[in-house]
Amino acid sequence: VQVVQSGGGLVQVGGSLTLSCTFSGLNFGAVHMGWFRQAPGKEREGIASISWSGQYKVYADSVKGRFTISRDNAKNLLYLQMNSLKPEETAMYYCAADSRSWRTLVDDDYKYWGQGTQVTVSS
Repeated sequence: VQVVQSGGGLVQVGGSLTLSCTFSGLNFGAVHMGWFRQAPGKEREGIASISWSGQYKVYADSVKGRFTISRDNAKNLLYLQMNSLKPEETAMYYCAADSRSWRTLVDDDYKYWGQGTQVTVSS
């Protein structure tokens, strides 16, 4: 399974970014997926997950109402739209695939991982 992430970068406080992730060698439309982030010196945090169909989604309280996870199974793409970004959300962001449950935000529950993309929110 190969994973390619894109879309990170530098953004000002209150700004927006969209991350994307594509998987090959995987039955993309049949697996649940998620997004995680890890700030320097902190543990990896699950922030959003989505069912294989895209019908069901879960968000961490810290991002609820500002971030949106979505997927396009026809294009094998997973997205994370991030709005109203805060400096404390500066982190490496990872996509993950093939979890046992669509509602899990636990990293050990995911089988495949992207290489990570840096998001820096400047004040």
